[in-house]
Amino acid sequence: MGLDSGGDDLSGRVRDYLFYDTATSVCSSCLRRAEGKIIIRDDSVFMDKLCYACGKREEVLLADDAEYYKRCREVYVKPSEMPEKWNTPMKYGCPYDCGLCPSHEQHSCLTLIEITDHCNLRCPICYASSGPERHQDYRTFEHVVQMLDAVVENEGEPDVIQISGGEPTLHPDFFRILDEAKARPIRHVMVNTNGIRIANEPEFAARLADYMPGFEVYLQFDSLEREPHMRLRGADLREVKQRALENLNANNISTTLVATVSRGLNDGEMGALVEFALSQPCVRGITFQPIQEAGRSDDYEAAEERLTLTEVRRRIGEQSATFVVDDMLPVPCHPDSLSMAYALKVNGTAVPITRYIDDETLLAGPRSTIQFEKDPAIQEAVLGLLSTGHSPQSASHSLAELLCCLPELVVPSQFSYENVFRIIIMDFIDAHSFDLRSIKKTCVHIVSPDLRIIPFDTYNMFYRGELEQTVLEPIRQELALAGMALLTEDERRAVSRSLPMAHIEEVAE
Repeated sequence: MGLDSGGDDLSGRVRDYLFYDTATSVCSSCLRRAEGKIIIRDDSVFMDKLCYACGKREEVLLADDAEYYKRCREVYVKPSEMPEKWNTPMKYGCPYDCGLCPSHEQHSCLTLIEITDHCNLRCPICYASSGPERHQDYRTFEHVVQMLDAVVENEGEPDVIQISGGEPTLHPDFFRILDEAKARPIRHVMVNTNGIRIANEPEFAARLADYMPGFEVYLQFDSLEREPHMRLRGADLREVKQRALENLNANNISTTLVATVSRGLNDGEMGALVEFALSQPCVRGITFQPIQEAGRSDDYEAAEERLTLTEVRRRIGEQSATFVVDDMLPVPCHPDSLSMAYALKVNGTAVPITRYIDDETLLAGPRSTIQFEKDPAIQEAVLGLLSTGHSPQSASHSLAELLCCLPELVVPSQFSYENVFRIIIMDFIDAHSFDLRSIKKTCVHIVSPDLRIIPFDTYNMFYRGELEQTVLEPIRQELALAGMALLTEDERRAVSRSLPMAHIEEVAE
């Protein structure tokens, strides 16, 4: 029977989505690799994935703005920047070889060093499961120095190192650790803190000022209301945060506010948080981190509380009196998970800068046309402007050069980091949104206790604490037994000896 070339006999069965791509993900239940496909429906992007190990199927929202999502994947493509060295071999395949392995596609733009699991809060959403009960869990001073050296060895001149915890300001050697960090070729040092000690001890805040410039406080700041503090931190910290900011302002210590955002909890006040941050003299920016299912996530429901990067971006643009949605551009080193807007603060006002920059300017090579001036030096400055591999301090100099091309703006004669304000959306990947293509580009890393440099996203899924033994090792063993691992001859023999049939043959001999 011949085929009719006409359209009358078509079944009329058409899927209700546009198939965009395939994806390798992991099952949000068993964390084995899962097969996925990226689909677009009603301008939203979903990952439809199926786990062949446990049979779980799920559809996960990746973005509520299909054009922005496609722009990240199709336009913001640049050659990857590698670290000075790799730390682990490729054996079981991504994400089961982290450390960094040669399959990873981005060096460490920002590296966390956790110096303690002790904390003066017990946040219900803590990814490190820190708390007051862990009062003995301090890394030794010598161990922390080794961790600093590991980052320097990997990066040469690390862009940003963030001293974190737990609550790092509680460490008995806290200031000695800062001294060691500042003694190394690290462009920018941050301290990730809840601010309690800064609020309660003005002399502590004054001492932090000694580490300026090239130093910044990364201050947890989730809300201006009571309820989000109770849900996210287990305590009403509004007065504590206010006192901390008063002490930071008094000493003019560069500060970034960091808000963990959850759907239906504090996503309606993101614009208010931006405007509040702009009103604080010491604040250089605000970072929004959608809540991630990792570590201790008491009563967390992903379907109800997850927010995507594009949802956060849209809410900021709709709620802020200063920024619009299009001010927030993908960050080229990891566009899936990072979006950034820059503004210049002058005489009490903020002028967004990124609205003047187009994609081609950010991504073009040396022979491409620049929007404002055909000058390769200016182009290089703009390329550096939106990279998290650019230290915040040096980003101000790139901005200064960029502003020379914008005659309608008044550039202060003494332009410095104090004039910079930036919004960052940092969307950490969890098992729900896991996309192997994106995981390979993550540029926010953490130093593990054994000195591996591991992407922060996979660290919280597979490597933190006992997870490598309890969750990851069984998966690795399955891959080895299935012949899906790059093993040495000795490792293969060890695996074959664990098989029942191999054991019988050895006994027979």
